[in-house]
Amino acid sequence: MINSRLLSLVKKEFIAIWRDKKSRFVLIAPPLLQLFIFAFAATLDVTNISLGILNRDNGEKGFLLTEKFYGAPYFTHVTFLKSDEEIAPFMNEQKGMMVLSIEPLFSKNLDSGDHASVELILDGRKSNTTQIIAGYATQIIREFAQDVAHREEIPQQPIALVPRYWFNPNQLYQWFTVPGLLGILTLVEAVILSALSIAREKEMGTFDQLLVSPLLPSEILIGKALPACLIALIEGTVILIAAVTFFQIPFTGSLLFFYASMLLFILSIIGIGLFLSVLCSTQQQAILGAFVILSPSVLLSGFATPIENMPQWMQTITYIVPLRYFLIISRGVFLKDLPIHVILNNLWPLVIIGAVNLTGAALFFRRRLQ
Repeated sequence: MINSRLLSLVKKEFIAIWRDKKSRFVLIAPPLLQLFIFAFAATLDVTNISLGILNRDNGEKGFLLTEKFYGAPYFTHVTFLKSDEEIAPFMNEQKGMMVLSIEPLFSKNLDSGDHASVELILDGRKSNTTQIIAGYATQIIREFAQDVAHREEIPQQPIALVPRYWFNPNQLYQWFTVPGLLGILTLVEAVILSALSIAREKEMGTFDQLLVSPLLPSEILIGKALPACLIALIEGTVILIAAVTFFQIPFTGSLLFFYASMLLFILSIIGIGLFLSVLCSTQQQAILGAFVILSPSVLLSGFATPIENMPQWMQTITYIVPLRYFLIISRGVFLKDLPIHVILNNLWPLVIIGAVNLTGAALFFRRRLQ
């Protein structure tokens, strides 16, 4: 009897979600749109850089270094400056992120074996970007010095540094972004759908009818949570398929453990959505409340910036953020074939967080009924 009541409520909830324009829009359009927007736009790769070059050297070496930068794939817009006075306007008006300044005696000093220098002038208003650009420039200058040494037959050091990138050999940023987006979009879907569930009943005036039905308060919560859980799982599956087929991201780990992790992750956050749904009177309030929760969760999860770079007190707060643990599992299962013991170490916090959230939502729901 209990099973039939629950099934009837779950069926009714699916129908209500599909018929409601707000829920249907949240369900279909934003997740797929955000997946493709974030996958291509939310990247820390620095490309299409505008560069200024001031070559005050009339020798061959200065010309070769200029050609080295001009032919680099990172710099797509190159402006040749004629004097020092043009540097300040070039940087102040943000016409470029860097100016390469070559000293007048650059070629002469290299030919004579003396110390030769170039100056990199970087726009410090975008510190992270300019650090990456400085790395590009340093690599180009290092390659130039090696080429000059080879041409001049200068003895080379016997040890060469050869970088190797594990897990992402081609340094494709989408390999890092999309597995994280799977967790974020699943989080958004689960929280918003569960937050809208009871708030929808209140807004439509059917909540009192639900309370006088044979359903127990716990059954009402379960019936509201199950559709959001199933839809979030389906949404995660769609993103998983898109990641493997469209973005060509390798999936190296266990599919079974991945789905078990995703299910526990969803259950750990549905309690938050149900709490908001009980607290809010309208769907608009529920959506606004959901975004108040979602933004800090994404920022504290380590999706964009490493948790280790945060202040110590803020790192402590991240332990109660479920997305933190699922991002480790998602990225690890995709790229690293994450060992089972590492997955389990990140699953038990989700179990505790989920138990606390669901229990708290149930207690708050019963208190509101009294």
